Amino acid sequence: METTENFTVQFLGIEFDVTILLMSLITVLCAFAFIYFSSRKMSMKPKGKQNLLEFLYEFVQGAISQNLGEYTKNYSLFFFTLFFFVFFANTLGLLTKLELGGYNWWTSPTSNFMIDFGLSLIVALVVHVEGIRKRGLKAYLKSYLGEMPVMMPMNILEQITNVLSLALRLFGNIYSGEIVMSLVLQLASISIFLAPVSMGINLIWTAFSMFIGGIQAYVFIILSSKYVGEKILDEEE
Repeated sequence: METTENFTVQFLGIEFDVTILLMSLITVLCAFAFIYFSSRKMSMKPKGKQNLLEFLYEFVQGAISQNLGEYTKNYSLFFFTLFFFVFFANTLGLLTKLELGGYNWWTSPTSNFMIDFGLSLIVALVVHVEGIRKRGLKAYLKSYLGEMPVMMPMNILEQITNVLSLALRLFGNIYSGEIVMSLVLQLASISIFLAPVSMGINLIWTAFSMFIGGIQAYVFIILSSKYVGEKILDEEE
């Protein structure tokens, strides 16, 4: 299978993936544009784009409420933003394929592990900062001892694996989806008679992958809210 690399540049000894940076910017702009234009001229009786926006907001609220309980409204905007970013990031790479000068210029940001790892680190930061803010530093650190202090290393390891599993789950699903799509598109280069077959399979796979992208965005906020809930609700329950 022929592969193309993303365009990268070196700056102060650090390599930057320009393709991923541009696609991340496009993702942010798409999510912002959708929310911005859907929230213009809002009325007490929602209709059209406002109705869709409110439905999606309530959907996210309902998804995280099972993990956050009475604190759902406190974190609903954070998880709403996270859901939209992940969803758009998951699906952008399915819209087209753009290769120029031997480089790939269009891909889903979440098909890059470091983007997923960065999102997971943001969630981890919120988890631990909110845990300390809600329970106090002393009580928070004491929670790692539990009933058996000997389990402290395992409790710390659990926090690390939560971050890695959150990133790997998202990365694996989106990256594999783009690989399969590339393989399907290459059928057209084998024979002109396979081009219609390639197009048909690609349309089906794109629709399926968009569905999977939505599911992965949903799973991401469910797991993230679960980790936050464990830190802010543990003592009270």
